[in-house]
Amino acid sequence: MSSSATRAAGNEPSKPAVREEAEPESGLTAPGPASDAAPGGPAARKAARLVRPALAALSGALLYLSFPPRPLWWLAPVALALLAWCLHGRRARAGFGLGLLHGLGFLLPLLVWTSEGVGPVPWLALATLEGLLIGLTALGISLVSRLPAWPLWGAAVWVAGEALRARAPFGGFPWGKLAFGQPDGIFLPLAAVGGTALLSFAVALCGFGLYEALRVGADTRRAGAALLAAVSVAAPLAGALAAKPLVSDAAEDGTAVAAVIQGNVPRAGFDFNAQRRAVLDNHAKRTIQLAEDVKAGRAEQPDFVVWPENSSDIDPYRESDAYAVIDQAVKAIGVPVAIGSVLVPETGPLRNTMILWDPVKGPTETYDKRKIQPFGERIPMRSFVRLFSSDVDRVRRDFGPGKEPGVFDMAGSGVGMVTCYEAAFDDAVRSTVRAGAQVIAVPSNNATFGRTQMTYQQLAMDRVRAVEHSRTVLVPVTSGVSAVIRPDGTIVKQTAMFTADALVDEIPLRSTETPATRFGPLPEYALLALAAGGFGWVLARRIRARRS
Repeated sequence: MSSSATRAAGNEPSKPAVREEAEPESGLTAPGPASDAAPGGPAARKAARLVRPALAALSGALLYLSFPPRPLWWLAPVALALLAWCLHGRRARAGFGLGLLHGLGFLLPLLVWTSEGVGPVPWLALATLEGLLIGLTALGISLVSRLPAWPLWGAAVWVAGEALRARAPFGGFPWGKLAFGQPDGIFLPLAAVGGTALLSFAVALCGFGLYEALRVGADTRRAGAALLAAVSVAAPLAGALAAKPLVSDAAEDGTAVAAVIQGNVPRAGFDFNAQRRAVLDNHAKRTIQLAEDVKAGRAEQPDFVVWPENSSDIDPYRESDAYAVIDQAVKAIGVPVAIGSVLVPETGPLRNTMILWDPVKGPTETYDKRKIQPFGERIPMRSFVRLFSSDVDRVRRDFGPGKEPGVFDMAGSGVGMVTCYEAAFDDAVRSTVRAGAQVIAVPSNNATFGRTQMTYQQLAMDRVRAVEHSRTVLVPVTSGVSAVIRPDGTIVKQTAMFTADALVDEIPLRSTETPATRFGPLPEYALLALAAGGFGWVLARRIRARRS
């Protein structure tokens, strides 16, 4: 590690421009990196200076381990408590360096799937960029860590950091929100109250409160601080228990029998659709096989069917043979089918489209994906990025975004389309439910990422969305894992990876809007205001200190 990077991680002292208000430390706080009184010789002092950077990276690794497919959700508060130990009382520059180490420890393993088929450059670039944003978040946490009741301010700053990452740069990348690691956790019902922002806030508050309770709990002179720390841990747990009645899978508008098709792909990776019409043929054949199973009494007749994103690798409006294959499969099953296709207009960008295909009328309504993945479906700064990787030219023509949410009337059920990457964005899912979706469908194509953990991370998002909006979520994926998720977040059926399959299940139809659906971004805005209040307090204290 270079000397400048070492200083940024808090390993060398810097002279403060202003004397900050001191706060008594308990015996649980180790000597700071700037201490001249470290016992032992130079080697011991050097090792002591590396403790916080090492633990910051370890806290990121623990946070990664809390995410699916591992059901270790409880590691998230532990990881944040360890991060709090690293950040508490640090100066802003040290907080940034420690936060960057935490972010890399978390995101490098979490996002390794982005290197599948294209090498390490995109993976390292994305993890570093997102790690820098987490570094900014940690900088803010270190600033508010000297305030009374600082876990409250710190958790709000964490949510502010997630809000920034969900919006910038290039439209944002919300992957790695604390909320998305909690589909099996005790805090999950809070998603129905305040969405992913409140769920992330609860996890952060519990983690920071846990550290604060350990830090001041043994000091009888600080009973007030110990009480606030205990409340920081208990309040999220109590709130989650109070929110449990909002989580229900009761059928408010009756039920429907839905089918999810996973046709599989000829090969994994970026060349999954290299064989012309192979992906389409696989999904058509599996749908026809389901129709035969229904006739033979081996499967229940579905009311509607959903195919994955890109399940037709050919534009059926331009290619008559693709149109005929789809039409034959839809007529065989005899119910409306949502088809994922890539449409190729004469001019302008491509369109990632879901098509509602009726067995009598043929293709009727369409929904164009609104959240287009940067560096996947579109290439910002193409000529510059090409200097680092020629793989950008795999995307020869950019996709363009749609403008309106898509809710298909499928045999009387309102099925809202949220295509793949869109499930990570709060507004994309909420707007679909507000538009009348009684069921959410998340058609996806994960074949590009092989057998990595990406599909399980995305499935965890879908489970959180089910609870957030109290809707059944159908997840048809080209190569796995496809699933049927109840409104309480439980997976009732799922497929294996890279296996042709069909899931048929009777699902509840619901129209009640949760508080999270009604309030939308308001809880997040309130937490952003809380974070701003914390920064304002820090600024006021510094101004007062300068004047005195």
